[in-house]
Order: sequence, then C-alpha cells, then structure tokens
Amino acid sequence: MAENSSCCTPEGAGHTGGTDGRSGEVTTTYKVTGMTCGHCEGAVSSELGELAGVSSVQAVAATGLVTVTSKAPLDEEAVRAAVDEAGYELVGRAA
Repeated sequence: MAENSSCCTPEGAGHTGGTDGRSGEVTTTYKVTGMTCGHCEGAVSSELGELAGVSSVQAVAATGLVTVTSKAPLDEEAVRAAVDEAGYELVGRAA
C-alpha cells in the first residue's frame, strides 16, 4: 500500500516513448500517482516487471514517472491493473 509521507527528494527525469535501440524493444513512460519513496518505486516496479515481455522498469517517485521497456507495446489495461495491484493509480501515458 502507498505511504502518505515522502522520504524522496525531487530529481529530474525526462523520458519519452519509442524504441530504445535494443532489438526493437519499446520504451513507454507512464504517469503514476501516489508514489512517495523508494518502497513505492519498488512495489510498482515489481508488479510491472511481472507483465509478459517486460525487460526493465524504472519508477521515480519524485516525478511520478514510470518507464517500462518491453519486447512489444503493452496493453494499457494490463499496466493499469499491475499499478493498481501495487496500490497506486495509473494516470496514463506521460506526454
């Protein structure tokens, strides 16, 4: 479950969607609300990392951005369900 207090300090993160150059993998950045610390980042990363085809996940609580690299585009409802299972809310794809 998400904690209400923050132990994270803001840090910049500029992520964009598209292929990442590794064997045609797809990198997509999502906006997630409720993350406040490293534990939150780990919970979201763990749930998303279990989705089929996901090769890496980077969650940044300070920005609310979660970057997922996968073998193919992910179904947004599957991403939403995984984020929900971790106790947070998927806003959608980051601009």
